[in-house]
Amino acid sequence: MEFIPIIAFIIALATVGYLVSKRVRRISANIQLGRPIARHDNMPARLKTMFLIAFGQGKMFHRPLVGLLHLFVYVGFVLVNIEVLEIIIDGVTGKHRIFSNILPTAFYNFLIGFFEFLAVSVIVACVIFLVRRNMLKVERFQKAEIKGWARLDANLILVFEIVLMLAILTMNATDSILQERGDHHYPNVGGKFWFSQYLIPLFASIESNTVLMIIERVAWWFHILGILGFALYVTYSKHLHIFLAFPNTYFSNLEDKGKFVNNAIVTREVNLALGLIQDDGSAPEVVRFGAKDATDLTWKNLMDAYSCTECGRCTASCPANLTGKKLSPRKVMMDTRDRIEELGAYLEKGMSLADALAQGNGLYSDQYISKEELMACTTCNACVEACPINIDPLSIIIQIRQYIAMEESATPPAWTAMLQNIETSFSPWKFAPTDRFNWANDVK
Repeated sequence: MEFIPIIAFIIALATVGYLVSKRVRRISANIQLGRPIARHDNMPARLKTMFLIAFGQGKMFHRPLVGLLHLFVYVGFVLVNIEVLEIIIDGVTGKHRIFSNILPTAFYNFLIGFFEFLAVSVIVACVIFLVRRNMLKVERFQKAEIKGWARLDANLILVFEIVLMLAILTMNATDSILQERGDHHYPNVGGKFWFSQYLIPLFASIESNTVLMIIERVAWWFHILGILGFALYVTYSKHLHIFLAFPNTYFSNLEDKGKFVNNAIVTREVNLALGLIQDDGSAPEVVRFGAKDATDLTWKNLMDAYSCTECGRCTASCPANLTGKKLSPRKVMMDTRDRIEELGAYLEKGMSLADALAQGNGLYSDQYISKEELMACTTCNACVEACPINIDPLSIIIQIRQYIAMEESATPPAWTAMLQNIETSFSPWKFAPTDRFNWANDVK
């Protein structure tokens, strides 16, 4: 009978491991549906960006209080789960607190106490975030795109983290009581722990060691199964940024913000027309100018979409959105993720990419990102600057607008006139280039 918990634990671990690895392969395959882009240069600068922005939470502290609370959740949840290593070893071997037999008692108690401090910090921060989201009605959390599943997802994760941390404290409190009573299953590791000792009065009146052991085991199993479930859940959630923030910031665009990337095919044709290069017959095949669907974007754009935590800082900084326009950079990222997920689901069913792309009207459509949204963008880069993990919604907007201009010829009439003037007069205004500085004649 003593082997049943071990077998059950191994089965649970293997099942979640398989499901997570399958999901990770699907996400990786979806990202690789994007066009290639060179982002493997300048490793020192990329590592610096990753450590400052992702690991160091650099941009989060633009709002110090929120940044500090987020740091508690981030560091607390990551470090508390180091304890999961001991739980996993205990589960596989059938032991209890195996590290207490390896580490000095004082050091082991300090570690558990520190983990409890982090757990309480996570609980406090998550409660504040729940109040902030649902009672204070912060404007960026009330936008249309963040309703429904997006709002439920955010609340679920916060509640889930609170419950997981309470499970740790419950497990330690009942464990401490059983240690004091000398139960041979629970080795004495030196007394009570820092925070769980305050929960002991809730359980001390329970005289039966068997009942206490059941409570401790339920909390133990709930915590580890909760962690395993969380690992699977985040691959379907906006909280995938917990893992993707690191590669996403590493592959950040290191060029100056706002630098426009010329279309290579168009640049070649212009250079040929000006006689700057000779035609060697090596022109690449023209597939599409700009982007109509998610697969026309780069793999980094798709990684951005999966990394988005839907915090809304981009939308809150967007001047178009602030003036009542329909554009929301956060929605652009959410729509891109939804579309590439839709395509991935078709591919997983065995459908060819061409058939999958034929399903629906593509990323640029009323179903996802509309023309009205795209044309409202001022290309100011406020959204890019605001993002805590260097996501670039503007890149997606620009690529789809290129498609609108170059393939549909559907830019607004005022834009078309301006573009024609630039082409013929080298300025947005319709007068000869030789007259450009006539205004200076009247300057005294």
